[in-house]
Amino acid sequence: MMRRLFFVSAAFAIAAVSTAAVATDDPILTRKKLMQANGAVFYGVANGMLKGEIPFNPVVAASVLRTSSAVAHSFGDYFPEGSDTGGETRASPKIWEEMAAFQAALEKFRQVADAAVAAEPKDLESFRTVATQLGDTCSACHDDYRLEDD
Repeated sequence: MMRRLFFVSAAFAIAAVSTAAVATDDPILTRKKLMQANGAVFYGVANGMLKGEIPFNPVVAASVLRTSSAVAHSFGDYFPEGSDTGGETRASPKIWEEMAAFQAALEKFRQVADAAVAAEPKDLESFRTVATQLGDTCSACHDDYRLEDD
């Protein structure tokens, strides 16, 4: 069961990131796909482990953290001028108005994600610590730079 869970979560993450890579002609679609990949592994798999719905597995936890790190390192490349409208984007206009501050927030995301990967959590409590830090970083950026659902 654990092996199957790992392969399913890893396959989903790879497919989601691969789909994003194919979508590079459309920066809005690419941003959405990258955030969907991050959300799937973080809110689906990580939260499942943190809530006890999925048994903790350090290999799966590492996969979650590596996926978030990959997203952190690529996400910022998809905010060119002119991609602030259309495509049902939820990106706030503040991104383009405050690009330096947005890039600083992305750098913090990269640093926290990389530190989480480097921590190599081997038990649920150490995973909870790094996942909470990563989630707080994501939430802060979303609060500042993501529009609310209509």
